[in-house]
Amino acid sequence: MSFTIKIKDGKYVTSESPLSGRNVAAEAGLPAEGIVAWYVNNYVRPLEWVVEDDASVEFITTHSLAGLQIYRRSLDFLFIIACGKVLDRKAILRHSIGEGHYWEFDGGEVTASDAYRLHAAISDMVRQDTPIIRKILPVDKARRIFEEQGEPEIAELFVRANLDPVEVYRCGTQYGYFCGTLAPSTGVLKYFDIVPFAQGMMLQFPNEDSPGSVLPFRGGKAQGDVFFDYAHWLKVMDLNYLSSLHRRVAAGKAQELILISEAFHSQRLSRCAEEIASRPSVKVVTIAGPSGSGKTTFSERLKIQLIVCGKNPVTLPLDNYFLEKEETPRDENGELDYEILEALDLALLEDNLTRILRGEEVVTPRYDFSKGKKNPGKAVKLGPEDILIMEGIHGLNDRILSMLPEGNRFSIFVSPLTGICIDPHNRTSTSDNRLLRRIVRDYRTRGKSAETTLGIYPKVVRGARRYIFPFQSRANTIFNSALPYELGVLKAYAEPVLLTVREDSSVFGEAVRLLNILKFVPSIQSEGIPNNSVIREFIGGSCLDV
Repeated sequence: MSFTIKIKDGKYVTSESPLSGRNVAAEAGLPAEGIVAWYVNNYVRPLEWVVEDDASVEFITTHSLAGLQIYRRSLDFLFIIACGKVLDRKAILRHSIGEGHYWEFDGGEVTASDAYRLHAAISDMVRQDTPIIRKILPVDKARRIFEEQGEPEIAELFVRANLDPVEVYRCGTQYGYFCGTLAPSTGVLKYFDIVPFAQGMMLQFPNEDSPGSVLPFRGGKAQGDVFFDYAHWLKVMDLNYLSSLHRRVAAGKAQELILISEAFHSQRLSRCAEEIASRPSVKVVTIAGPSGSGKTTFSERLKIQLIVCGKNPVTLPLDNYFLEKEETPRDENGELDYEILEALDLALLEDNLTRILRGEEVVTPRYDFSKGKKNPGKAVKLGPEDILIMEGIHGLNDRILSMLPEGNRFSIFVSPLTGICIDPHNRTSTSDNRLLRRIVRDYRTRGKSAETTLGIYPKVVRGARRYIFPFQSRANTIFNSALPYELGVLKAYAEPVLLTVREDSSVFGEAVRLLNILKFVPSIQSEGIPNNSVIREFIGGSCLDV
């Protein structure tokens, strides 16, 4: 009996025998270059997945965010294999910095020569085009395999997450677990670079803007220091992986973890305020960061800390300077684009800032998001001890900073830059962290479904990569707004909302991916979270004006 496979581009393939993704692509005459997986009825499947009934499919390429996630996971697998073969050392994934992953190694530092040897080994694996094979194993067998490979943390997490069976991948004789689909073979993974950094190495990937190349590494010392400071703190608390978070929750120490985490944030905020107050010439503090970073809570808490330091802060959200809806630029699809700098009324902003810094009283706008219009807002006038706090995603953009005398400004970049890794080879990405925060907040405060938030998020990610992250080096300091316990809290809020995404939705695969990550996270109650915490901006209950 024949069946029909409908491809998103309008082509059809009819067959009487089962077909894999490779078969369907070949039958449809699609180029194999760049295809790493496919959606089958909106479920992400490896290319070897076989279809034997009517289905709607879409091929996933490295030109998409989903395809790049698969590419990165697969390249991580090659890196781990190469480290074992070439260096005889275990590689441990720590952070995402720029367009790459930062890895450290058991046994201490590595050399530039080590990086060169790894690059050569991975290049050789790519040339060999070795299959990366999906395997479904019972949990007891999967646990035994990973324990024998010297990866007990991964084995423990299978049990903690109650996974049975377990989906793993094998390349040659090595098994790997990567919380998602991998590429079909090593030959797909042509574009990468390895750069020595700090005590380890950066494994560099392509991005959506350059899927066929790798951009130069742009991570700086300031950003690295934030990561290493946070990593040291997690190590002191024995919280490197989610398995250790499970143990802490099981031991009844979740509340202690919450209080320690919040004290850490308070300490960093206090230091930041003291540094600003020690500079008498500073009249404006600009705060920037991607969506979901907690910028509003940070600015409100910084305001309180500056008062403690004897200053009188006044806030000025950049979001109030959006253009009227009918003047807002549109993207390549004709949709309103609020991510670009030109969505702001720059002429009005520059006029207001110039007059405020001259000591004039200025009536600033307040943007009505429901109507897409500016209305008169609060009056702002700076006195001798006053400091203007200006917060928005473009707060570090050169065009904004040029409106402010260099000696009179202090700039801060805010983002949840890192957190607890799932295991030594899988991390909870900063982008996913911010996305889960947004899903919870958008549903709670704006009535937006998870489907709506997931649908617009790729545009938000592109906007951050193009218009926010390139300017983070302008910051005088960086504040990591991540909290090591927050995924456990967000889980209870995010899971029910994600489960409302319909199977026929174009973002269903992304919802499933996030739900699969949350399986590994222990639930943590929100009652003990202070009402000035950054996480309250998203789950509710904040005492601040957020």
